[in-house]
Amino acid sequence: MATSGKSAARRPAPPKTSPKRRRMGLLMLLLLIPILIGLVYMALPSKPKNMGPKFQKEGTLQFTDELQTKVLAEIDIELAETDDDRTRGLMWRRSMEEEQGMLFIMDQQEMQSFWMLNTYISLDILYIDEAYRIVTIRKNTKPQTLDPVPSSQPARYVLEVLGGYCDRHGIKEGHFIKFQRTPAG
Repeated sequence: MATSGKSAARRPAPPKTSPKRRRMGLLMLLLLIPILIGLVYMALPSKPKNMGPKFQKEGTLQFTDELQTKVLAEIDIELAETDDDRTRGLMWRRSMEEEQGMLFIMDQQEMQSFWMLNTYISLDILYIDEAYRIVTIRKNTKPQTLDPVPSSQPARYVLEVLGGYCDRHGIKEGHFIKFQRTPAG
């Protein structure tokens, strides 16, 4: 074999990867896959979260001053007239609009007491007598509790609105309500 005066340059052999290093690389790859899947999943459009039962407008309610001459605010109401409706109330609801509420119509005027079990939003609870006068307001009730939220006087109606509603709209004890049902149809 003939050789020239120059010696052939030898390339060094690539370094061998140790089995330990290969396992570590494989492990890192396996850890990276779930992270990438999670990032892709988070980037996908999400379904709307379950916000609980939907509001069903069954009437309107107005708040009036002590003389019943000036309308202070008006809301749409859902009615709770049966034992089942009154027991369920606003349980499982995760949100409610500012201009919505639930009016509980009791069988008779007497001392009332509510609780907030399975109710996820803070409420103002208004106790109203047979003359439609607000006799007690319990503001910003604590959600998810069995603590009693009682009236201070007998009431025939109980209205639940978003916590802070009464302060935001100037609703006070001694004011009145008027409500009417939405005609069926």
